Amino acid sequence: MQTPQKLLLENRAWSEEISKKNPEFFKLLAKEQKPSFLWIGCADSRVPADTIVNAQPGEIFVHRNIANQVINTDFNCLSVLQYAVDVLKVKHVIVCGHYGCGGVKAALMPQSSKLVITNKWLMHIKDVYRLHQDELDIIPDDRRLDRLIELNILEQLYRLTHTSIIQASWKHGHKPTLHGWVFGLHDGLIKELIMLDHNTQINPIYRYHD
Repeated sequence: MQTPQKLLLENRAWSEEISKKNPEFFKLLAKEQKPSFLWIGCADSRVPADTIVNAQPGEIFVHRNIANQVINTDFNCLSVLQYAVDVLKVKHVIVCGHYGCGGVKAALMPQSSKLVITNKWLMHIKDVYRLHQDELDIIPDDRRLDRLIELNILEQLYRLTHTSIIQASWKHGHKPTLHGWVFGLHDGLIKELIMLDHNTQINPIYRYHD
């Protein structure tokens, strides 16, 4: 059984192992961070960003929430996005979902009276379902969840392009590329579903004017 004390012991062992391999590692890590990537991922404990791409501390700036959503009224996510793009100057923004996502699965079900706050969060995924209902309703049951997971990732990429942060960055010279990825719990592999760059055509209704 895992305990907080076990985690602290593992942390100490990890620190000692890293220091033994590279005595300068933490001295350099403490100076600054220059990540090339912003990762917007699911809070699911089975999808740790650094681990599944074998990244080192300092390489990925991470934001995680239920079902890897980019919601334009979520100031937590938007603050992370703004800092990553405008201050850290990341070159890539990745939205990574995963097959078997419990949040997306819950969004396909009636709302639970016991999860009032969670319902509000999942409502955005229900909206994705509604937008693509014609496609999803003719898909076999064993495929419908996977497809909604993919469509949810696609919608988050487009939501990124609807933010003033990405639009201003693309317009004024810093041009991060946006990636929509999905992780397979069954094999540990990531598949790219979509990539958008500064040449992407944004629907006029979502464009910002200076």
